[in-house]
Amino acid sequence: MNRDELENYILENYSSEIDFPWAKFPNYEVFRHKDNRKWFALIMDVSKNKLEWEGDESMDVVNFKCDPILIDSLRNEDGFFPAYHMNKEHWITVSLDDVCDEKIKMLLDISFELTLSK
Repeated sequence: MNRDELENYILENYSSEIDFPWAKFPNYEVFRHKDNRKWFALIMDVSKNKLEWEGDESMDVVNFKCDPILIDSLRNEDGFFPAYHMNKEHWITVSLDDVCDEKIKMLLDISFELTLSK
């Protein structure tokens, strides 16, 4: 799934708002709940070396809130990283190029549910 497909999927399937909170990073898209404004997804383009991969070319990733136990198991798979600029216990960074669509959608559902109003 590329970033445009993910953005469209989120907007079509979740009651959410899209936000571009950083002028310095105009490609960083935050998806928030409409009622509580909590984030449930953050799509970014990040240099591979910031994720401890070889090279400095940019890659599209998304951050999701996730259960810490699931995060531990996912980090053993290709395309999953400790959360970039987020709480690494409760968030995970996912490469859009290296993780299948079904897993991305599953993690999106989990993140959306974990950030709902109580």
